[in-house]
Amino acid sequence: MDTARLSRCISGLWDEEVVPKLVEYIRIPNKSPMFDKDWKAHGHMDAALKLMADWARGKLAALPGATLEVLEVDGRTPLIFIEVPGQGDDTVMLYGHMDKQPEMTGWSEGLGPWTPVLKGDRLYGRGGADDGYAIFGSLSALLALQEQGVPHARCVILIEACEESGSYDLPFYVDHLASRIGSPSLVVCLDSGCGNYDQLWLTTSLRGMTGGNLTVQVLDEGVHSGDASGVVPSSFRILREILSRLEDSATGAIKPKELYVEVPAQRAEQAKHAAQVLGNDIYDKFPWKGGMQPVTKDLSELVLNRTWRPQLAVTGIGGIPALDSAGNVMRPFTAVKLSLRVPPTLDAKQAGRFVKGLLEKDPPYGATVTFDLEKDGSGWNAPALSPWLDKAVDDASKSQFGAPATYMGEGGSIPFMGMLGEKFPKAQFLITGVLGPHSNAHGPNEFLHIPTGKKVSGVVAEVIAKHYAQGAKG
Repeated sequence: MDTARLSRCISGLWDEEVVPKLVEYIRIPNKSPMFDKDWKAHGHMDAALKLMADWARGKLAALPGATLEVLEVDGRTPLIFIEVPGQGDDTVMLYGHMDKQPEMTGWSEGLGPWTPVLKGDRLYGRGGADDGYAIFGSLSALLALQEQGVPHARCVILIEACEESGSYDLPFYVDHLASRIGSPSLVVCLDSGCGNYDQLWLTTSLRGMTGGNLTVQVLDEGVHSGDASGVVPSSFRILREILSRLEDSATGAIKPKELYVEVPAQRAEQAKHAAQVLGNDIYDKFPWKGGMQPVTKDLSELVLNRTWRPQLAVTGIGGIPALDSAGNVMRPFTAVKLSLRVPPTLDAKQAGRFVKGLLEKDPPYGATVTFDLEKDGSGWNAPALSPWLDKAVDDASKSQFGAPATYMGEGGSIPFMGMLGEKFPKAQFLITGVLGPHSNAHGPNEFLHIPTGKKVSGVVAEVIAKHYAQGAKG
């Protein structure tokens, strides 16, 4: 295989077809079902699906015997299933998703979630990097191998439509397609992040997640604060007290020991190495305000905090009027949406039940306290890399990026990976992505770093080729 030729093929395909298609894709407000309950009626998901499927069908002609099917069984969210024949009896699975996070406020002037803007190497807009590029990158890799006649195993590509809502339909589809998927020995997922844009970053673990809506109600309706304050306990104050059961407000540390696990020694060492590679970029990548500082300057601890330790974020609030509409009223309730990241090997459902009991028990002053669990998904800790994959990944990173690969856990969740780890316990996993510094997935000013997208596609192609060569050796 001529790796320089491979890179030129992929780069040309991205420039001529992939980037223009991603521009079209960004314009579609195909929010994940959790954020658009009427997603089917609105038609945006179907529009995104058609864009991807039409492009893919047009490219499959260059891959003999390849097929594409759109499944939408029993009113579930749709799924694109592609089969590309290969040599031998082995299978590679490639995964991505087409649904998007909601708009979010704070986009810079001229930018917006559904407004694609190309500035230099960056394509701004929601969903290009997270991860609309996955289907395009996967097929680019296979087309580049085909262009040189490089053999590869049979490949199946799954693109789902509810990942940002917890992948609740995906287990059904994986079971539904079990006989057609087979037993992949290599799983490639393009929905993760990268510590920088200088080398390949292999994701070794993903945190799980639980969360929901915590509501504290003290009155049936609002009353004059001058009359009630000092008599009626504030729902906000009670909520603060209840949250302190879970989180230390001074340090941000989660208090209950039940929400921790012991960090594996290998992961702790990888965290130290990642910290050395990244340096202050670990925290400099965030848009800090004024003199703000990270929770600690110990870089290894910061890596472990965001990959192996439980952490809480309040992502929404209810029952509180906007400042310009706030009168002198004792509000009847305060509600917050909690997002609790949990360690990769902790059972997220069990963690959710524990948190619900912790927050609802013995409510102060007899207040009505409810914690409605909204979603949960356990994390994932990758199996040890086989020597062939370890070398293939490193060689591909050097070939495509000019630097060796680096290994680090990710703080986010990909529910699909835990499920696949259980269904295919003997498979090897290549989990990577393009969400690097300032790319700001889920937030304002999200962008896709196009050169990294091209290089990741090249890495996928090289690893798939090495996977076949390894299989040929038995």
